[in-house]
Amino acid sequence: MKTTSKEDIRSHCAVNYGVEIFGDRWSLLIIRDIVFAGKKTYGQFLKSEEGIASNVLASRLAFLEGQGVLSKAPNPDDRRKDFYTLTEKGLDLIPIVLNIVLWSAKHDSKSYARDLEEFVTRLSQNPTQVSEELKALVRNGGCMFPDSKG
Repeated sequence: MKTTSKEDIRSHCAVNYGVEIFGDRWSLLIIRDIVFAGKKTYGQFLKSEEGIASNVLASRLAFLEGQGVLSKAPNPDDRRKDFYTLTEKGLDLIPIVLNIVLWSAKHDSKSYARDLEEFVTRLSQNPTQVSEELKALVRNGGCMFPDSKG
C-alpha cells in the first residue's frame, strides 16, 4: 500500500495528490469494476481478468475506504459479506476513468473500447453529459454493463 493517511502524502501538488490516491493500477481497476460491471463484493473484484492478488485487493479496498473513495456496508442478504460502493468523492473519479477509455480507444488497437464505437463517439462528443449520466446511474446502484458482473 502506498500511503495510509493524508499525512503520508509526499506533496500537495494536485497531480501528486491524485497519483497518491488513485495512481496505482489496482485502484482504478476496482473503480472500473464498480462503474462498468457493477461489482460490489470482495469475491467479485477478485475474479477480475487482471488477476489481483487477494492481499493486494484487501489492502487497496481498505486504503480506498480510508481515503473516502469507497464506503463499505454489510450485504443485506448475507451479512458475512460486505458491499463496496463509491462515495461522492469516488464518483468524482468517473470522468477520469472515462478519459482513460477515450485515450485507450484512440491509442490501443486492441482496446475493448473499440468494440463500443457508439459509446466512445458519444463520450467524445459529450463527455460531461455522459459522465453525469454515469455518475447518477452508479449513485443509484446501477452500472454501465449490468450483464458483465462476473
